[in-house]
Amino acid sequence: MMRPVDLLLTLGVMLIWGYNFVIAKYGLAELPPLLFMALRFGLVALLLVPFVRLPRGRWRDVLILAVMLGLTHFSLMFTGLAHVDAAVAAIVIQVQVPASAFLAMLLFGDRIGWRRALGMAVAIGGVAILAGEPRHSSALWAIGLIVVAAIVWAGANIQMKRMTDLDPSTINGWMSLFAAPMLLVASLLIEDGQWQAVTRASGWAWMAVAFQAVVVVIFSYAIWYRLLRTYSVNQTMPYTLLVPVFGVLSGVLFLDEPPSWNLLLGGIATLIGVGIIILRRPKAVEAQAQVT
Repeated sequence: MMRPVDLLLTLGVMLIWGYNFVIAKYGLAELPPLLFMALRFGLVALLLVPFVRLPRGRWRDVLILAVMLGLTHFSLMFTGLAHVDAAVAAIVIQVQVPASAFLAMLLFGDRIGWRRALGMAVAIGGVAILAGEPRHSSALWAIGLIVVAAIVWAGANIQMKRMTDLDPSTINGWMSLFAAPMLLVASLLIEDGQWQAVTRASGWAWMAVAFQAVVVVIFSYAIWYRLLRTYSVNQTMPYTLLVPVFGVLSGVLFLDEPPSWNLLLGGIATLIGVGIIILRRPKAVEAQAQVT
């Protein structure tokens, strides 16, 4: 049983992660996605690197994580988010849970079982319902980017499991230092209008960058890692189902995103599928996740 203060902290983290989709939309409305991410990771590195240890002997692992998580996952995720509703992105990114289960089966021989297989099928079916909504038919490529981002995130989790001896702040700081210039170069190669975007960006855009770096990466993840070390995965992970709920509600409330039957049915199906997978998490995986 969670202590009341830890329960409030857990709910606060879920609220931050859910509302983050709306905050990101404010930034993406004025800044190109790759540039937005470069600024985010640059600020994280600036705030963390001077105060964390060197990852001696682990530079290669940090660099690999920076490529997978910092460059690939976030560039795909935020490019997709720039072209779909925050509510849709908050639900679609949950594909990362069945993707993680599938990779665990391939790489570690983890037994899926019929219940988790059913959960994977239901979750993917929910995303298909969301993608089938008429107003998203022209943005299927963006939804596809978010799905691929979720799969990459699942792979990055495997890399993070190899770095459990490093402090989370050390990982975040040095990964951000590597990811920021890579994202900046990618932005210069793919995007345009960066200088105009930076010079014309409003306070809302810079607030979004600061929120991403300080509140999401540094503050909320520090709390989450402490909770994972204090409680079992089966006590903490079910609360992550609140993230898409908060994401959908904040998108409807703050961005006037229209609710629809596709959003409702697809969202419910995805959450049910993800919930089945989380609750059927094998003990071996739980033991590993507790130390991440």
